[in-house]
Amino acid sequence: MSRCRQCNVEIKDKTHECPLCHTVLEQSGENQNAYPNVRLMVKRLQLAGRIYFFVFLVISVLLAAINHEYYQGTWWCGIVIASLAYPYLILRFAVLNDAGYRAKIIVLTLCGILLVVLIDFITGYDGWSVNYVIPGGVLLVDAGIIFLMLINIRNWQSYLLFQIAMILCSIVLLIFYQFEIITEPLLSWVALGVSVFLFLGSYIIGDRRARIELKRRFHVR
Repeated sequence: MSRCRQCNVEIKDKTHECPLCHTVLEQSGENQNAYPNVRLMVKRLQLAGRIYFFVFLVISVLLAAINHEYYQGTWWCGIVIASLAYPYLILRFAVLNDAGYRAKIIVLTLCGILLVVLIDFITGYDGWSVNYVIPGGVLLVDAGIIFLMLINIRNWQSYLLFQIAMILCSIVLLIFYQFEIITEPLLSWVALGVSVFLFLGSYIIGDRRARIELKRRFHVR
């Protein structure tokens, strides 16, 4: 930590001159309260991400070549490659990206569901991913919405739009059932019921705040 004699302020950044008057700073020797160097941390994470991506590409090419050479009816390399890509997605989107935490949670959850669906298709497609994993993902997001509403209780109404999105996702699952893409609809019905009751509960209990939020979101006067 340094101190400027002219401005009489303490400078916690690592610099040799005052950012206000450009006077040479005096070292006070008290560094225990200095702020961490965030830029250095971000640069290290970016470097780690680039290294991981390079290693990921090398491993992906090697696995694809091995799988092609010794192909026995299953492209197992796709499972490994997708599984290795998911941590990179977490680093780039959840850690180094400036998107809001709500968008991060939803995107990572959806990508996780897609990863499981891909595994189902590669291993012969028994339908367990669309019958159980996707509805389970909707229920997981609903649980996350409840958790976030409890944490951010002063602004709980901002999650109403996400609740509506989960209702729409549940309806899509039942449409899949009509086209026989989903063969076991029980969990899909449960996901729809939970999503609908979560929204109705928020709307009824929230009363005026919920109505104002919906009008604002849908630009209704």
